[in-house]
Amino acid sequence: MAPVPVAEGIFTWPSDEPQLIGSRCTSCQIVTFPVQASCPRCASTKMEAHLLARRGRLWAWTTQEFPPPSPPYAGPTGDAFVPFGVGYVELGGEVRVETRLTVADPEALTEGMEMELVLVPFRADEDGDEVMTFAFRPAD
Repeated sequence: MAPVPVAEGIFTWPSDEPQLIGSRCTSCQIVTFPVQASCPRCASTKMEAHLLARRGRLWAWTTQEFPPPSPPYAGPTGDAFVPFGVGYVELGGEVRVETRLTVADPEALTEGMEMELVLVPFRADEDGDEVMTFAFRPAD
C-alpha cells in the first residue's frame, strides 16, 4: 500500500514539509486557494502558482459529526466514519483556507491558536493505496 495525494496540485507531494499550492494574481496580488485560473477580485487571468505558509491562525471551527453527502465526499461511512474537526485557518495574512482539523473536540480549540499543516490518511482507494489529504493541527 503506497500513499498517494487526494488530488494533484493541492499540496506539494511528496514532501517532508508539505505546503498548500494556491495562486496569486499578478495584477492585484490577491491570493486564492485552491489554484484558480482567473482572479475573483479583478477578473485578471494573470495568475501564478503560490506556495502558502505552513503555519497559520485558527479563525473559526466546528465538527463534522456525520458523513457528508457523497459525492463529493469519498471517505469512510457507516461504522467506519469518525467525526472530525473542520475550520478556517488564516495563512500568512494572505488567505483563509477551509480545512479539515486533526482535533474534533471544539473545546480544545481557541480563536487565534497557531496551527500547522500536516498530511493525514483519508481513505484507501480502489488499488488499496492510502489516499492522503491535508489538515491542520495545533502547532507545538
